[in-house]
Amino acid sequence: MELGGQIFENRQRYDELSHQMRHVEDVIKLLDPAYNLARITVKRRQPNKWFKRGTLYRRALDRRALDVLRTATEPMTTTELANGVLAAHGVQDASKDDVLSIALGIQHSLKNHEGKGVERIGEGNPARWMLRTP
Repeated sequence: MELGGQIFENRQRYDELSHQMRHVEDVIKLLDPAYNLARITVKRRQPNKWFKRGTLYRRALDRRALDVLRTATEPMTTTELANGVLAAHGVQDASKDDVLSIALGIQHSLKNHEGKGVERIGEGNPARWMLRTP
């Protein structure tokens, strides 16, 4: 019961601090509209509807992305991979933001595994990826 109370208090404190941080960001933007807030802002991503967050989420997403790459005939961008993962999962009504959220997770995973199973093809943007051939 005590732990539950502490969790509740932490959530309330999180809401208060988050609200204060938004005020700080707004004031900075008022003073200098060109200032890059990316260094100080807290990531406010909403969880997607289809895959849960956490270590198992990352591993499952990695596997799904690799399955899509295995069947690909040419290098793919992370957005194409995200669309392929969602299609394989049977998702038809994904919004653009949902696709980009999943593509971002795939991109981080691919960069972490670059040269160890996947490779970036070419130097253009957006990056195109394919499985590394031994």
